[in-house]
Amino acid sequence: MGSVISIINNKTKPLNITLAQLNPTLGYIDGNAAQIIKTWKENNASDLIVFPELFICGYPPEDLVLNPALLKSIERKIDAICAETVSFSAAALISTPWVIDGNLYNAALLIENGAIKHVFTKHLLPNYSVFDEKRVFTSGELPEAINFRGHKLGIMICEDLWDARVSKHLKNQGAELLIAINASPYNYDQYNNRINISRARIAETGLSLIYVNMIGGQDELVFDGRSFVMNASGKLIYDAPAFEEEISTIKLTNKAQIEILKGRALPVIKQNELDLIYEALKLGLKDYVHKNGFSDVIIGLSGGVDSALTAAIAVDALGKDHVRCVMLPFEFTSQTSLDDAKTCAKMLGVSYDIMPINEAVKAFENIIPDLSGIAHENTQSRIRGSILMALSNASGAMLITTGNKSEMAVGYCTLYGDMNGGFNALKDVYKTEVYALSSWRGLPKNIINKEPTAELRAGQTDQDSLPPYDLLDDILILLIEHSHIDWKTAPDDLLEIRERCLKHPKTVEKIACLLKNTEYKRFQAAPGTRISPYGFGRDRRYPMTNNFVNKVEKGA
Repeated sequence: MGSVISIINNKTKPLNITLAQLNPTLGYIDGNAAQIIKTWKENNASDLIVFPELFICGYPPEDLVLNPALLKSIERKIDAICAETVSFSAAALISTPWVIDGNLYNAALLIENGAIKHVFTKHLLPNYSVFDEKRVFTSGELPEAINFRGHKLGIMICEDLWDARVSKHLKNQGAELLIAINASPYNYDQYNNRINISRARIAETGLSLIYVNMIGGQDELVFDGRSFVMNASGKLIYDAPAFEEEISTIKLTNKAQIEILKGRALPVIKQNELDLIYEALKLGLKDYVHKNGFSDVIIGLSGGVDSALTAAIAVDALGKDHVRCVMLPFEFTSQTSLDDAKTCAKMLGVSYDIMPINEAVKAFENIIPDLSGIAHENTQSRIRGSILMALSNASGAMLITTGNKSEMAVGYCTLYGDMNGGFNALKDVYKTEVYALSSWRGLPKNIINKEPTAELRAGQTDQDSLPPYDLLDDILILLIEHSHIDWKTAPDDLLEIRERCLKHPKTVEKIACLLKNTEYKRFQAAPGTRISPYGFGRDRRYPMTNNFVNKVEKGA
């Protein structure tokens, strides 16, 4: 639902600005352009419609923008958009890759009455974390404030908001309002980071700020939207919903105070709550499945908490009629696991099959003399993976794998076995977070409370090979999320985690070695939704062949 909000302004003529928090598909130029035209037509009574960063092609386009055919397609589509909007009363700010004098820029085009009136180029190109824009784009000059229908606007593209030089330059150019267009991916710290940075820019300039962000899943990234408006005092006066499309309109007026005419109550959901993380996982899975042309998924349901949570996310994202669960028992599978898997499937309302793997395991035992130990355990996992992939091939449904971040970190997973799949909803979710999310979602308590086990040998439990998951996750948080931290400025809660870990030095050393030695597995793992500030894949790019073992040490 749209909303209209008023912001203090000393101009006599009001200016309506529409925020288009929408979900593009990367590379789908025609479809993204259709969204632009539809939104523009429906909000033509506005003065300016603002779309998120690189909306015409999707974000991040990475090396796709080095393809001349893509750039030509974009150019033709921009021409078509201009031709179709000649008679429109509203203008639009559309972000796109754009070639100027042979150089490629991350740009925004102000289109009005069928013509490109201004071209803004991104000045600061992020080259950290999940970003590597310097690889494909040229840095633009500092942006200039523009006159638009009696108002002077300062336009910034994403990273330009994060450096005080850009906003101060726009202020010096006479800007009365800052507009930041963004493709800022979600992690559970990022919203607060955006708010703090925006307040810093407002404090430095004394200007109100509009922040427009996209939503949607793109490979391992998921964008949460949560576009917002802040007044010149840094007060948050509008906050769009997370992980939902929303069209909202703000009005620049000459009123002496800010009035919310229609909009969401504030404050909205806190950034770190489980429901927000769950929505991120849902949208990441949904968009990966749908944007890759699939409608259905298959999940190996073991009776354990990881597969149960994965199935719940899939049902909530895709609908129960699009989720098939398969139990693949062997002689080590307990009756409890069979019962729990059945209970979970019934609760979620999904299609559920049981396919024993005894004969397949026996065939391998006949082929390979003395098949035993870890080889026998991994053979069971690989048989299950092969069966699930065969079912995927036969039905056209995507196989979703179920390993969590804790297991991925230490290699407690089998290549070409339980790692098989097109996507992993839990790839960036630690085991302790799996438990918390499962309880929040209301999954069967027996599944959550029982001792975790892979059931690949008699009496096996996860803790035969791993420390308790609360300790394991503490160690991994230090080794993965905070391997680069300056301990002199570390917060107290992180120092407490370090102190707990240092009570188990041999365990820390063991986990550090496992983390290093299993890098090759993660290079071959399915993609999965990133929810943390430091996920495997796009964030952590460690070499597979590497003899350095990270340490957790006392002292700075």
